[in-house]
Amino acid sequence: MESFNVIVRFFQEGGAFMYPIVVVLAVGVAIAFERYLFLSRAKSTNQTMWEQLMPLVQQGNFQQALNMTTESGAAISKILTYGLTRIPHTKNRDEIETAMDEGLMEVIPTLERRTHYLATFANIATLLGLLGTIIGLIQAFTAVSNADPAEKADLLSSSISVAMNTTAFGLMVAIPLLLIYTLLQTKTTELVDSMEMATVKFLNNISERLGRAA
Repeated sequence: MESFNVIVRFFQEGGAFMYPIVVVLAVGVAIAFERYLFLSRAKSTNQTMWEQLMPLVQQGNFQQALNMTTESGAAISKILTYGLTRIPHTKNRDEIETAMDEGLMEVIPTLERRTHYLATFANIATLLGLLGTIIGLIQAFTAVSNADPAEKADLLSSSISVAMNTTAFGLMVAIPLLLIYTLLQTKTTELVDSMEMATVKFLNNISERLGRAA
């Protein structure tokens, strides 16, 4: 209970700028939670799709593989669909790879969507904290200028302490948001790398099958 009271007092003493920082924190946490779930689900569905698709590709059953990727909602499905769609029209590996690169360029923005906002929110929280502190200091010096000389030192130190609460809270919000942003960026990069590796394996299998057919 004592800790809760300290937190409440800290928040109340910070002034009006504490509220927009809380809003930034809430929106940032919501985006982080949604992105983490999205990326985790994308990784899981990609693995499932890959495990189901490869036996069909190795058997040369490209039409069934195309039907599977078309109906799937996995991120990697769009990339593989582009490649499988080109197979009936060409046996050139480069043309199939180019088509799959096009699919990859469409998928990547959906994986990176909204993640960059977290870094922006971290900067906004820091700046709001600094702005709140500066305004608090201006108000403090204004109040001190009209105070009794004997009370000026105590009043000034107390006012500065309260004004610094906003900066402290802004940093308390910004640092976790930056860490979460880095985590999600790493998770996104790993997911993109895994899809690029799957693309190469897919192309190798396709080339082998088409080579045998020729």
